[in-house]
Amino acid sequence: MVILTLNCGSSSAKYQVFDWEEKEVLSVGVVERIGLEYSTIEQKSKGKPVYQARFSSPTHKEAIELVLKMLVDPEYGCIGSLDEIGAVGHRVLHGGEMFKKSTLVTDEVVEKLKTLIPLGPLHMPANIMGIEAARKLMPGVPNAIVMDTAFHQTMPEEAFMYAVPYEWYTKYNVRRYGFHGTSHLYCAKRAACLLGKKNEDTNLIILHIGNGASASAVKNGVCIETSMGLTPLEGLVMGTRSGDLDPAIIPYICQNTGLTVQEMDTYLNKKSGLMGLCGKSDRRDVHEAALAGDRNAQLAVDMECHRLKKYIGAYAALLGRVDAVVFTAGVGEMGDHIRKGTLEGLESLGIIFDEEKNRLSHCRNAETCISADSSPVKVFVIPTDEELVITEDAYALMNGTYDVHTNFHYTFESPDYVNKARAEGLKGNLKKTPELERIIAIPPAKASCSVKGC
Repeated sequence: MVILTLNCGSSSAKYQVFDWEEKEVLSVGVVERIGLEYSTIEQKSKGKPVYQARFSSPTHKEAIELVLKMLVDPEYGCIGSLDEIGAVGHRVLHGGEMFKKSTLVTDEVVEKLKTLIPLGPLHMPANIMGIEAARKLMPGVPNAIVMDTAFHQTMPEEAFMYAVPYEWYTKYNVRRYGFHGTSHLYCAKRAACLLGKKNEDTNLIILHIGNGASASAVKNGVCIETSMGLTPLEGLVMGTRSGDLDPAIIPYICQNTGLTVQEMDTYLNKKSGLMGLCGKSDRRDVHEAALAGDRNAQLAVDMECHRLKKYIGAYAALLGRVDAVVFTAGVGEMGDHIRKGTLEGLESLGIIFDEEKNRLSHCRNAETCISADSSPVKVFVIPTDEELVITEDAYALMNGTYDVHTNFHYTFESPDYVNKARAEGLKGNLKKTPELERIIAIPPAKASCSVKGC
């Protein structure tokens, strides 16, 4: 049996097929430009050539129709029949206060999701279209939703409330929800495993840094604070999003420029962050420009690291004891210059990173430890796996064994867990960079020392 995961964005649909018995990924793909003059698809299946094509996809329904067709294609596909799909797991941006854990999809669930569209107007309609398309095209196959906000719903009231009129919360659901929850959950469980500690005994600061970026404080295995708020706009400096700012800036700029509320929203979400500071949003481009002497690009790097460092300090104060700082997602996993700028000068918090280890950690196929041997607080780089969380939730919901993450055991919590695709990819990384082996993090149950390289 296989599990299909779907992550439908406003104009895209990412997907993955996972063989539950063999515990390996059979296929990954993405459809882009949905709703435009033409759409594109790229699919990579195990042992098969890469499939790329242009086609017409006015809605997500046509996109998913092609995905299902290509999954069973003799030349490019990965399964013999759609009957092999036992469940479909969907990533959903916003669960509001209705959905605090993953759940099976029913007509009632879909209607409730539609009431949450105002909290995520860009992503929620696409999420819902993906769910409806999958249900229509595969009748009888269980569908499960996994909310980006769910992991953060353990925050106490003093953390998730804003100091605004209380009726804004009761009437309009204004509060902090947080996002990237599946990534934070995965990294929290993996970090506890690498530390050789029980989840409920583990305190962590997790930094998910991609184009969008968020931080979370995890105390005794549950989230007590996170940087994103009502929407994914709040918090860290991001690729095109501003993150934290004085709210008075909004009416001030609107009054001086004539921008509408909608135009201001566009500026803060799509024309701010690194893009607003230096005209580039990809960290690789920003770093290259900074090295070439672009002052604004260097300022953008410095501001991002400054904001990350500030959140680490704040979260360390909330946690009292920090067992590890975790970097994840594209930039967190590959941006050693961002990690360096963030970690420098944190010795007073017990965080001492090793510059050479940090430089070596440039690999998305291994969990590494980049803290100095003398560091009281470990620093891990953990490649995230949101699709696996969605897959396992969907399988458990289908079988009636699912529960909230504090009462549920994921396969990747085991010291013996192996991601087969990454393990294979790591062989090539080690051939190219043999020194990488000394910083690979090993769970204590599998090593004579607590963490190899630390």
